[in-house]
Amino acid sequence: MKPSASLELQRQAVRLAAARYQTTNPRVFSSVVRDDDADGRDLDLLVDPLPGTTLFDLGGLQFELETLLGVPVDVLTPGDLPVKFRAKVLSEARPV
Repeated sequence: MKPSASLELQRQAVRLAAARYQTTNPRVFSSVVRDDDADGRDLDLLVDPLPGTTLFDLGGLQFELETLLGVPVDVLTPGDLPVKFRAKVLSEARPV
């Protein structure tokens, strides 16, 4: 299944999972935003960590979303993005 189709079916569940793992403002970027995602592609998700968020939270969120959506998921924070791409990704990202 295309990541965009899977996301559309589980949008609210993705928002709830993000909140459970100490993050806010989940948004997608990359191929899903450009409408060129395909079966077998991953879902690129950007989240803002709350104070105290750990790598275990981010990994737990990634695992839960991959299980929920049935597609590979990359969970990143703005700080994870290379500086030279950060502004572009932040400008194109769309809320879940």
